[in-house]
Amino acid sequence: MRLEAISQPSVSRRIVPPMLAIVASFVIAALLAQIAGGNPFAVFGLIFKGALGSKFALLETLNRATPLIFTGLAVAVAFRAKLWNIGAEAQLYAGAVITVVLGTGALAWPAPVLLPTLAIGAAFAGAIVLLIPAMLKTRFGVDEVVTTLLFNFIFLLFVSYLLEGPLKDPMGMGWPKSARLIPEARLPRIVEGLRLHWGFALALICAVAVWVIDRKTTLGFEMRAVGQNPEAARFAGIPVTKVILKTALLSGGLAALGGFSEVAGLKGSLTLDLSPGFGYTGIVVAMLALLNPLGVVAAALFVAIIFVGADSMSRAIGVPTYLADIMLASALLLMVLAILFTKFRVRRD
Repeated sequence: MRLEAISQPSVSRRIVPPMLAIVASFVIAALLAQIAGGNPFAVFGLIFKGALGSKFALLETLNRATPLIFTGLAVAVAFRAKLWNIGAEAQLYAGAVITVVLGTGALAWPAPVLLPTLAIGAAFAGAIVLLIPAMLKTRFGVDEVVTTLLFNFIFLLFVSYLLEGPLKDPMGMGWPKSARLIPEARLPRIVEGLRLHWGFALALICAVAVWVIDRKTTLGFEMRAVGQNPEAARFAGIPVTKVILKTALLSGGLAALGGFSEVAGLKGSLTLDLSPGFGYTGIVVAMLALLNPLGVVAAALFVAIIFVGADSMSRAIGVPTYLADIMLASALLLMVLAILFTKFRVRRD
């Protein structure tokens, strides 16, 4: 048996395997729910009810999806150009740090000026964090998987230092957290009285903008060309190194906007547990979306539904919330397998 490449996969071949992967992940989760002592139909019903069953639940799901859209877009952009960005977590925290540095009183500007400044500053910080591994890759051939992954741990230690030192809130009663943002630095709520903020709208705008860049611009074409075959792209006159660096700037900036939205829109201050792994989950989101920027929104909502609903389900019937992690892990592995079968067919020699 061997794998034979398919030059032009049909529409059904591009759609059916990913859909089967999602279905198979639900089947696996149902079996595990049964083993854990829960009725699979009741488990899934409670998951969707907990995530979508009320106005409050729906808005909380959208809140959870917001940073996942940013990190999913960051990973999708980078992976499209074969820049393996595993460091969206570090870039997210970089954006959060700049938001706190500038938004706690350093810039006493009105909100219409201050908020865009914070977003741009955060994006710039995240871009620089990813630019360093990208330069090491293009200049010295250093594997960006290793450097971006290690940057996550390095930056978390740096954030821990900041929260115990320069950024520590003197009114925080000794807790390692930053001072709170001034009111002008806070993103307003979309629905008054509930926590959904305009960071979600910004995430949707970014998804559309990335889709336009990917499909309608020269940079998007160059990114896809470099991702498919860098040597052929170089032979065709595409500046591969510049494209990789531009991709790094865009990807890192998008991930950092996730940190900006979490601090300015939701938390109001920086803590070491700001992200429960949004950067890593962004990889799952991007792969589930098949690296499509608009698909990232749907995939982020799916992941958010699973996580928010699993919390509610666990409280209701006692099935562990780890079921959500297993669902997403199995969905990711099966999606990778599905992508393989969209591009190759099995032949018997």
